[in-house]
Amino acid sequence: MNMIFKIAKTELQTLFYSPVAWLILIVFTFQASILFTGTFGMSVRSQALEYEVGNLTLFTFGGDYGLFTHIQQYLYLYIPLLTMGLMSRELSSGSIKLLYSSPVTNKEIVLGKYFAMLIYGLVLIGILAIYVLYSACTIKAFDFTVALSGLLGLYLLICAYASIGLFMSSLTSYQVVSAMGTLAILAALSLVRGMWQDIEFVRDITYWLSINGRADEFVNGLICSEDILYFLIVIALFLTLTILRLQVIRQKTSWTIAWGRYIGVFLIAIVLGYFSSRPRFMSFYDTTRTKQRTLTMNSQDIIKKMEGGLTITTYVNILDGYMYYGLPSSVKSDMNRFKMYRRFKPEIDMKYVYYYDTVTSRSLSLRYPGMTMREQMKRIAKTIDLDTNKIKTPEEIRTLIDLSSENNRFVRLLERENGEKTFLRIYDDFMNPFPKESEISAAFKRLVMELPIVGFVKGHGERSCTQEGDRDYKHFSQDKPFRYALINQGFDIAEVDLQHEIPSNITILVIADVRSPFTPKEMNTLNTYIAQGGNLIIAGEPKRQALMNPLIEQLGVQFMPGCLVKPSENFSPDLIVSSVTKEAGELSYLLEDMRKQDYSFTTPGCTGLNYVTDKGFEVIPLFKTDTTGCWNEIETTNFIDDTVWKYP
Repeated sequence: MNMIFKIAKTELQTLFYSPVAWLILIVFTFQASILFTGTFGMSVRSQALEYEVGNLTLFTFGGDYGLFTHIQQYLYLYIPLLTMGLMSRELSSGSIKLLYSSPVTNKEIVLGKYFAMLIYGLVLIGILAIYVLYSACTIKAFDFTVALSGLLGLYLLICAYASIGLFMSSLTSYQVVSAMGTLAILAALSLVRGMWQDIEFVRDITYWLSINGRADEFVNGLICSEDILYFLIVIALFLTLTILRLQVIRQKTSWTIAWGRYIGVFLIAIVLGYFSSRPRFMSFYDTTRTKQRTLTMNSQDIIKKMEGGLTITTYVNILDGYMYYGLPSSVKSDMNRFKMYRRFKPEIDMKYVYYYDTVTSRSLSLRYPGMTMREQMKRIAKTIDLDTNKIKTPEEIRTLIDLSSENNRFVRLLERENGEKTFLRIYDDFMNPFPKESEISAAFKRLVMELPIVGFVKGHGERSCTQEGDRDYKHFSQDKPFRYALINQGFDIAEVDLQHEIPSNITILVIADVRSPFTPKEMNTLNTYIAQGGNLIIAGEPKRQALMNPLIEQLGVQFMPGCLVKPSENFSPDLIVSSVTKEAGELSYLLEDMRKQDYSFTTPGCTGLNYVTDKGFEVIPLFKTDTTGCWNEIETTNFIDDTVWKYP
């Protein structure tokens, strides 16, 4: 051990006697300063402009703009300059022969030089730590563990780069060649992720080998055993290869034996890496104070109830516009979207099925005019380099599953061992079409429990949950490509006829914009539901007071006659802008955020509410209008041709 320290000390002295080490420190410090001040300045300016800022620790060091996020993209430029002379210098000067003649082992030589790089790496991390300390003194509630996690990730990345550079330096006596070789290896390890992705086993290996973005999870506050083991395995691999290389030179070993040892060490590293990347062998530590890199407790509770295996089968229609997200080249990235769920349920099995079938897309016929569906499939498959033998025909896919209800779109089938099934969809969101935790957990909830059912009353001209008209509710209730539709947020939908008893499984009853009066029998059915503690949502429009008031008077609420107006120069008088009440903010954090930021709620045509508290119900208003210049207009009914206010 003493010999290792002596070699490391000598190497550090040699390194700092040259201008390279000092120049790198200067350039690195200057670059880090530019990146840090740019990001930190964004936060300062936002705060100065009275914008609400939050999670400043992660914003400053992680995320898309943070210091650590950017600095890891440039580390590969520094390390080859440091490592290029570690062994090349000894080989070119002939001093390696002195080392061979001394009682120093190959292991001590390699570890000594590598230990010098570890110390230099700590100096680089120390520079970054200065910005961490500065931020800790200026950011309220600074999250130290997130910053330390980022520093750990960057240090492991430096260590991995150094081991690769040391190995390349042992292959040649030319320092420039060593540096270029190191860059070539780093480039190969970055690009290997996208190679041979159509072969499942090879795909897992190449994806694991990739060093690109390996520190991302650390930087963003999540420590994963897979990433730690990756760095340790890569470091051990290249250090071992370097020791073997010196043995080959020292002992003049034949090339067959040498290459056999190299390949053997590499295969051992691959096997260890493969098993370390299996979900069953992964462990995680969320360093964020708010545990934002961990599923919510509600989601965890849902997963705990899901006993047995779970298979997620993704059906990819080659003719669908979203097919790129499920191609073999994107499979590993797609699987990562469920990484947090596999953390708590590692037995989740993910499969991919490719097919072609009818889609509702005009662009397809415009792009491939006159082609049959099969011809279109072959054209697309050839373009994306996908084997057509792996693509099922419409007849084949229909024998496996009926996807017509999903319009043959990109969709996932979640299936438990007990046979419970449900779909998890992709959405027509421009920025991010993939389901987030709320949608994924809602789909999982369907597999383990009875979902609340929202019943929409029909029979009196109410707004329909099955029709797509301007006044109807199908879009927000059960439009499958719409992320926030009730069916995608953990609710089931049903139509309710008050001529019959309301089913006991109805959780929420919606009465929206009644256009004809209820019969005494229907009123009795509704009153029974209310008396039993049923949840009720009533939505009414101006001019419907006579029909709606009999429904709500028993609750202590009454629609006022006429229509609320607040004249303005630019908008219709009946466009009312309301603000969130304090009581509403106490009920919902979303409404509280709206209230704090002074967001408004607009209603083009609404009526005021009178309410009393002697009916046995507590009344909590959620939105209120400005009392100045706003009144209940009874006389004027045509707000397009008539006016309620004349401006001078």
